[in-house]
Amino acid sequence: MAEFERTMPPLNADERATLAGWLDFYRATLIRKCGNLDDEQLRHAAVEPSALTLLGLIQHLAEVERNWFRRVLTGEQIPPIYAPDAGTDGDDGHDGHDGGFDLTGTSFRDAVDSWQAEVTQARRNCAARALDATSPFMGAEVTLRWIYLHMLGEYARHCGHADLIRERVDGCTGV
Repeated sequence: MAEFERTMPPLNADERATLAGWLDFYRATLIRKCGNLDDEQLRHAAVEPSALTLLGLIQHLAEVERNWFRRVLTGEQIPPIYAPDAGTDGDDGHDGHDGGFDLTGTSFRDAVDSWQAEVTQARRNCAARALDATSPFMGAEVTLRWIYLHMLGEYARHCGHADLIRERVDGCTGV
């Protein structure tokens, strides 16, 4: 997963490079939280009563990447990855964006591959747009800048969840 090596976001860069750098930092942090664990550990809901797992977080964030950078940003009509029969509502692509938490027979490797494919497509879609470019969303317009900031919050929150889960699974902290 060399593509997701965690590097410090730029300290003195333009806005786009800073936003993209922080998003990539959090993406890499999430993958690091899953490192050196077996399939059972990745599927272990370690913070009761929650059913949240590290594998579920990877699946969920693949769905979130797909929702914001494909459905919302580009208007692409594409079904969810982990509930393909759910479809989208055709309006703003919002349906299915919270999916992925429920575990299926998907292996960790396959989940990471799906997530990496979504990240790669997200980068392509972002590179083709200005930060002030807008897309329809919930009866209004949303900018790419807003989507970046939303995604930073999404990843930061879920990396915090991953911290707690990982510590409960094997006692590892600070990865």
